[in-house]
Amino acid sequence: MNWRQLYQKKLTTAEEAVKAIKSGDRVVLGHCCGEPQHLVKTLIANKNRYTKVEIVHLVAMGAGEYCQPENDAHFIHNSLFAGTSTREAINNGRAKFTPCFISEVPRLFKENILPVDVTLCTISPPDEHGYCSFGISVDYTKPAVEASQISIAQVNRYMPRTLGDAFIHISQIDYLVEYDEPLIEQQPPEIGPVEKEIGRNCAELIEDGACLQLGIGAIPDCILAFLTHKKDLGLHTEMFSDGAVELIENGVINCAQKNLNPGKIVATFLMGTRKLYEFVDNNPLVEMHPVNYTNDPYIIGCNDKMIAINSCLQVDLMGQVASDSLGTRQYSGVGGQIDFMRGASRSKGGKAILAFPATAAGGQYSRIVPCLDSGATLTVSRYDAHYFVTEYGVADVRGKSLGERAKALVNIAHPHFRADLVRQISGRKIFTQ
Repeated sequence: MNWRQLYQKKLTTAEEAVKAIKSGDRVVLGHCCGEPQHLVKTLIANKNRYTKVEIVHLVAMGAGEYCQPENDAHFIHNSLFAGTSTREAINNGRAKFTPCFISEVPRLFKENILPVDVTLCTISPPDEHGYCSFGISVDYTKPAVEASQISIAQVNRYMPRTLGDAFIHISQIDYLVEYDEPLIEQQPPEIGPVEKEIGRNCAELIEDGACLQLGIGAIPDCILAFLTHKKDLGLHTEMFSDGAVELIENGVINCAQKNLNPGKIVATFLMGTRKLYEFVDNNPLVEMHPVNYTNDPYIIGCNDKMIAINSCLQVDLMGQVASDSLGTRQYSGVGGQIDFMRGASRSKGGKAILAFPATAAGGQYSRIVPCLDSGATLTVSRYDAHYFVTEYGVADVRGKSLGERAKALVNIAHPHFRADLVRQISGRKIFTQ
């Protein structure tokens, strides 16, 4: 049987495909903007068939209807990263939260630490050899399909055919559902004066020939805006968005000096607009790989001049960082922050940067504090801390004593809070030297 015959044999409707899911199954959803929206909507529409189906997801960009109170009897969400549509359910105790590094998610699936019964994913239409691409969501989605008992794929012509280790043959998929719909898009963020100053300060730390990891949001986009005069930059990153495309098209990011995967942008998922998705379609400059490769700290560290730029919610004066919780409230997750900080730290000429506004809630609170809030998750230990950047400057704390760290961090806090920070640590002898 050739692949075209096999394709027709596996072709079905979403309504028929989701009948393969049983009550109590663990169902992994394709990640982020690659979520198979039609399959998920069909699953929800048929909820009366199910009791306690566990939905596993990292960044949820869809509606997250499985988290709504009226669906509690049918679904329980096991979140690996809290997002807008899942955060309330987690903090109200209606959903689980499982802490993990994104780089280790494929291992959780493949080694049956979190056994996968069913995976729902989005793939591109097959090429002439019967291979489909996972497009903008290779990350843990490809490993989940490979590890699951049953795989259901939405074949969507809007999913770009990205290259690299991004392919699967249709013989490895159990159910194929043809349904074309635009992918979820993430619009460019609004950029204000604070973000511009942070971007300017970060850009000063980036040399020609550096290899970048950038997240999504106003600060990464601002940093990119200040890199137009740089030369021969590379990208080895968890994800990138529209902000990088202009620098690529203008030759600023060309990966010419990368010593690992030279001449290639390496990423594991994408979040952006249709412009980005069309840019990466069949583009040999871009290689997509599973997240256990892109986010392996050893692999990251093999890139010389690796610059990892991430953000956080709160930093104390010892350099301890809370990035994923506000006190006891779960806000997001660790994602690949630690993977890239540790990878950049072991890189020759590498820098691990945490960039964030100096205040929160419209200036009411300082993000730089004497001690982390009670119950806050310690995301980055003081032993991993390197560069901190706010709109007020840069603090390099590597190799610095606690007293030196405190002084450096006070200097990049909002001026309104500096005197109080000094007062609150003045009696702590550990900061005196």
